[in-house]
Amino acid sequence: MTVQSILDYLNETAPLATQCGWDNSGFLVGDAAGDVAVVAFALDLTPQTLAGALEAKADLLVTHHPVIFQPQRSLLADRVLYHTVKSGLAVISLHTPWDCAAGGVNDVLSGLLGLTDVVPVPDSAGGAPMARIGSVDACGAKELAERVADALGTTVRLVDGGKPIARVAVCGGAGMSLLDDAVAAGADAFVTGELKHHEALDAAERGVTVIAAGHFETERPSMAALCGAVRQRFPQLSAVLLDETNPVAFVGPKG
Repeated sequence: MTVQSILDYLNETAPLATQCGWDNSGFLVGDAAGDVAVVAFALDLTPQTLAGALEAKADLLVTHHPVIFQPQRSLLADRVLYHTVKSGLAVISLHTPWDCAAGGVNDVLSGLLGLTDVVPVPDSAGGAPMARIGSVDACGAKELAERVADALGTTVRLVDGGKPIARVAVCGGAGMSLLDDAVAAGADAFVTGELKHHEALDAAERGVTVIAAGHFETERPSMAALCGAVRQRFPQLSAVLLDETNPVAFVGPKG
């Protein structure tokens, strides 16, 4: 089994052609002809996940976020990418293609939240649909926020739109740019990872409930799904979901 064989499968599952123009998904590090016996999965390339991949004797690491995003003017020994290249580990990153893919980030998130009748939210910019929308039993904003917090095991931030909720749109990560599309598709509430102050003010004024559950928390579960899909397609491989720690910690007031 080669890196190229796995890349071809991933390109069928989450076509690289669907990535946003600003993205840098694809085969980013290594030799496409290299042999693979162990493939590891993680949301990000970090010192922790690199160490985990090497401990698992992985030949290939598949990440969600691109390990090379901005142009690199240097590659120095104090950066994790240097040690990745030096180790010989190949890396494929599936960012926005996995956000858009059937069974990807936002379908997994919809399933965790118990949405029914889930369909893609049309992208007004003409790109591949990324967000999803589905139904819930009628509830209030606080009740939905508690459901999200329980499903993802985290603390969430809530903008209460002040209206009953029956249709919920989701976009993991930094998805607020898709709020207008979600509302146009009939969403009463929008679940995403990140929320800026002015975005919260705008949503409140428009009467749209927004729940921000964390970038890491809304995307990380989908990597288990991707790992499982590769394990099923290539049973001869060892597919390993790496442990990784959210870089953001929650700290409350002292006392």
